[in-house]
Amino acid sequence: MSSATVCEVIARKRKAYEKASKREKSRMLDELVELTGYHRKSLVRGFRRCRHGQGKRRSPPGRPPRYEVVRPALHKVWGAAFFACGKRLRPFLPELVRLLKAGGELTVTATEEGLLLSMSAATMDRLLSKERAQLRLRGKKTTKPGTLLRTSIPVRMFDQWNEQEAGFFEVDLVAHCGSSTKGEYLYTLDMTDVHTGWTVLAPMKGRGQRGAHVALEKTRRSLPFALRGLDSDNDSIFINQHIRRYCEQHSITFTRCRPYKKNDQCHVEQKNWSVVRQFVGYVRLETDEQLALLQRVYDLVNRYHNFYWPMMRLVSKQRNGSKVTKRYDQAKTPYQRLLACDGLLSRQQRERLQRDYDDPANNPARLLRNINALLDRLSETLPCSSTETLPLERFR
Repeated sequence: MSSATVCEVIARKRKAYEKASKREKSRMLDELVELTGYHRKSLVRGFRRCRHGQGKRRSPPGRPPRYEVVRPALHKVWGAAFFACGKRLRPFLPELVRLLKAGGELTVTATEEGLLLSMSAATMDRLLSKERAQLRLRGKKTTKPGTLLRTSIPVRMFDQWNEQEAGFFEVDLVAHCGSSTKGEYLYTLDMTDVHTGWTVLAPMKGRGQRGAHVALEKTRRSLPFALRGLDSDNDSIFINQHIRRYCEQHSITFTRCRPYKKNDQCHVEQKNWSVVRQFVGYVRLETDEQLALLQRVYDLVNRYHNFYWPMMRLVSKQRNGSKVTKRYDQAKTPYQRLLACDGLLSRQQRERLQRDYDDPANNPARLLRNINALLDRLSETLPCSSTETLPLERFR
């Protein structure tokens, strides 16, 4: 018998049940147990619900919500962390709350701060699940293989990536061509340190080899530590005499990945998506005005990513049949990983980085607002006929 039929039977018997004596009620319950298969207590509760005019069974009240009072603060902190997942956000949360409070971006009581800091990663993901579902971009590939010097540049295999020292970078080029690769447009030179995750973005116009040389030199000078190794794909913009000579002059180890093996450059490929595409998207950029604006955007994005963007690193991977178990370390920002490298930075370099990190004028929330303002200006330079847009809605 269906639950709807049982409810209908109980509704028909309700008046007779209420007027009956205790003995008669017991007899009626015995009959209904045989008829419906329900337990006596369930039937008694059914009569009680009908008496109060409730057609459906109410679920038990459960525990009162504990974290609702800090949900607005969690949203602000989550936005300042660029919508990181709970496992990345939780280890960096105390430091992030301190930075936001120092910059006047977050106002919470001592009780609210205690609740916020006691929240687990799973609870954060659960409270932010609806907002996360509203956040989600494919573009064109412009890599052109270079064959002139390929045999003279050694291949760096995926299983040889075991550097435990900072300074070895993967480099890649990201095209801002929109839906067409015709004509000249802007590119982003993306460099990512394998050990610390320190990432530097630099815009350039066109695919000129000299332009790539200039962008690489500018990027090298902006690093707080020495560039010791460079690993590229087989694109002709990197496999050429300019870059090879530059690496020889500055004692930089120059290697390349295997052709058509993107996983050989997994670190920089991941940053192409999580940093470049998440901020700039797949719009077509081609003018000098857009180049200048993109440079200003990347100056802020580099600071935000390296100082305030927590990330996890893969520690081990074990396969048991068809199941792969991956284990990650605790989430840390590239800045925290850089400070953990003994003997890499001088005392003056550490102090300068610490001043930049603690500067209230450059807290993560303010940096994101400034980035968003520049992206608004960049979107205004797009032609009216363009159907592509910047992914600005995630910053609102």
